[in-house]
Amino acid sequence: MLAQRVTPLLLLLSLSACEQLSNALDLPDPQKTAALAEAEGKAIGGACRHAGRSLEDCYALNAKAQKAAIFAGWREMNDYMTQNNLPTVPSQVAHPQAPTPAAAMPAAVAASATADAGTAAAPAEDRTAKRPRAVP
Repeated sequence: MLAQRVTPLLLLLSLSACEQLSNALDLPDPQKTAALAEAEGKAIGGACRHAGRSLEDCYALNAKAQKAAIFAGWREMNDYMTQNNLPTVPSQVAHPQAPTPAAAMPAAVAASATADAGTAAAPAEDRTAKRPRAVP
Protein backbone atom coordinates (compact mmCIF):
# COMPACT_ATOMS: atom_id res chain seq x y z
CA MET A 1 0.00 0.00 0.00
CA LEU A 2 2.78 2.38 0.88
CA ALA A 3 4.65 1.40 -2.29
CA GLN A 4 1.63 2.41 -4.40
CA ARG A 5 1.73 5.93 -2.93
CA VAL A 6 5.49 6.35 -3.04
CA THR A 7 6.01 5.11 -6.61
CA PRO A 8 4.10 7.96 -8.34
CA LEU A 9 5.85 10.47 -6.09
CA LEU A 10 9.28 9.10 -7.01
CA LEU A 11 8.33 9.02 -10.68
CA LEU A 12 7.21 12.65 -10.52
CA LEU A 13 10.43 13.71 -8.80
CA SER A 14 12.59 11.89 -11.33
CA LEU A 15 10.79 13.53 -14.28
CA SER A 16 11.17 17.02 -12.80
CA ALA A 17 14.93 16.51 -12.58
CA CYS A 18 15.29 15.88 -16.35
CA GLU A 19 15.45 19.55 -17.18
CA GLN A 20 17.92 20.22 -14.41
CA LEU A 21 20.05 17.33 -15.63
CA SER A 22 20.07 18.61 -19.21
CA ASN A 23 20.99 22.09 -17.96
CA ALA A 24 23.81 20.66 -15.85
CA LEU A 25 25.16 18.73 -18.83
CA ASP A 26 24.74 21.81 -21.04
CA LEU A 27 22.69 19.95 -23.64
CA PRO A 28 21.14 22.19 -26.31
CA ASP A 29 17.36 22.54 -26.28
CA PRO A 30 16.03 23.35 -29.79
CA GLN A 31 12.82 24.89 -28.44
CA LYS A 32 14.67 27.24 -26.12
CA THR A 33 17.13 28.15 -28.87
CA ALA A 34 14.30 28.96 -31.29
CA ALA A 35 12.45 31.00 -28.67
CA LEU A 36 15.62 32.94 -27.86
CA ALA A 37 16.27 33.67 -31.55
CA GLU A 38 12.67 34.84 -31.98
CA ALA A 39 12.86 37.13 -28.96
CA GLU A 40 16.20 38.54 -30.07
CA GLY A 41 14.88 39.22 -33.58
CA LYS A 42 11.84 41.05 -32.18
CA ALA A 43 14.07 43.15 -29.95
CA ILE A 44 16.31 44.04 -32.89
CA GLY A 45 13.30 44.97 -35.04
CA GLY A 46 11.80 47.12 -32.30
CA ALA A 47 15.09 48.89 -31.72
CA CYS A 48 15.52 49.54 -35.44
CA ARG A 49 12.05 51.09 -35.69
CA HIS A 50 12.63 53.19 -32.59
CA ALA A 51 15.87 54.47 -34.11
CA GLY A 52 14.09 55.32 -37.38
CA ARG A 53 15.82 52.69 -39.50
CA SER A 54 14.08 51.09 -42.41
CA LEU A 55 13.46 47.35 -42.52
CA GLU A 56 16.01 46.89 -45.30
CA ASP A 57 18.70 48.63 -43.24
CA CYS A 58 17.80 46.53 -40.23
CA TYR A 59 18.02 43.33 -42.29
CA ALA A 60 21.40 44.37 -43.70
CA LEU A 61 22.84 45.29 -40.30
CA ASN A 62 21.60 42.05 -38.67
CA ALA A 63 22.08 39.39 -41.31
CA LYS A 64 22.18 36.51 -38.80
CA ALA A 65 18.83 37.35 -37.18
CA GLN A 66 15.55 35.91 -38.44
CA LYS A 67 13.89 38.31 -40.87
CA ALA A 68 10.38 37.32 -39.80
CA ALA A 69 11.19 38.07 -36.17
CA ILE A 70 12.79 41.40 -37.09
CA PHE A 71 9.69 42.33 -39.08
CA ALA A 72 7.37 41.34 -36.22
CA GLY A 73 9.32 43.45 -33.74
CA TRP A 74 9.53 46.38 -36.17
CA ARG A 75 5.79 46.24 -36.81
CA GLU A 76 4.91 46.01 -33.11
CA MET A 77 7.09 49.02 -32.32
CA ASN A 78 5.65 50.94 -35.28
CA ASP A 79 2.10 50.32 -34.03
CA TYR A 80 3.10 51.34 -30.50
CA MET A 81 4.86 54.50 -31.66
CA THR A 82 1.94 55.47 -33.90
CA GLN A 83 -0.61 54.94 -31.12
CA ASN A 84 1.34 57.01 -28.62
CA ASN A 85 2.69 59.64 -31.05
CA LEU A 86 6.29 58.87 -30.15
CA PRO A 87 9.10 60.35 -32.28
CA THR A 88 12.06 58.31 -33.48
CA VAL A 89 15.28 58.53 -31.51
CA PRO A 90 18.18 58.57 -33.97
CA SER A 91 21.35 56.75 -33.04
CA GLN A 92 24.21 58.90 -31.77
CA VAL A 93 26.83 56.24 -32.49
CA ALA A 94 28.37 56.11 -35.96
CA HIS A 95 27.77 52.86 -37.78
CA PRO A 96 31.01 50.92 -38.51
CA GLN A 97 30.08 50.50 -42.20
CA ALA A 98 29.25 54.19 -42.63
CA PRO A 99 31.75 56.28 -44.62
CA THR A 100 34.07 58.30 -42.43
CA PRO A 101 33.84 62.08 -42.75
CA ALA A 102 36.88 64.00 -43.99
CA ALA A 103 37.43 65.55 -40.55
CA ALA A 104 37.87 62.12 -38.97
CA MET A 105 40.39 60.88 -41.57
CA PRO A 106 44.12 61.23 -40.95
CA ALA A 107 45.73 64.27 -42.59
CA ALA A 108 47.71 62.26 -45.17
CA VAL A 109 44.63 60.34 -46.32
CA ALA A 110 42.52 63.51 -46.48
CA ALA A 111 45.21 65.34 -48.48
CA SER A 112 45.48 62.53 -51.03
CA ALA A 113 41.68 62.36 -51.33
CA THR A 114 41.42 66.08 -52.05
CA ALA A 115 44.35 65.92 -54.48
CA ASP A 116 42.71 63.05 -56.36
CA ALA A 117 39.42 64.92 -56.48
CA GLY A 118 41.12 68.03 -57.84
CA THR A 119 42.88 66.17 -60.67
CA ALA A 120 39.74 64.27 -61.57
CA ALA A 121 37.70 67.47 -61.80
CA ALA A 122 40.19 69.35 -63.99
CA PRO A 123 39.66 67.41 -67.25
CA ALA A 124 35.90 67.77 -66.94
CA GLU A 125 36.25 71.56 -66.62
CA ASP A 126 38.61 71.67 -69.62
CA ARG A 127 36.16 69.79 -71.83
CA THR A 128 33.34 72.17 -71.08
CA ALA A 129 35.57 75.19 -71.65
CA LYS A 130 36.77 73.96 -75.08
CA ARG A 131 33.32 73.08 -76.37
CA PRO A 132 32.04 75.73 -78.79
CA ARG A 133 28.73 77.29 -77.98
CA ALA A 134 25.91 77.00 -80.43
CA VAL A 135 24.74 80.29 -81.87
CA PRO A 136 20.97 80.59 -82.21
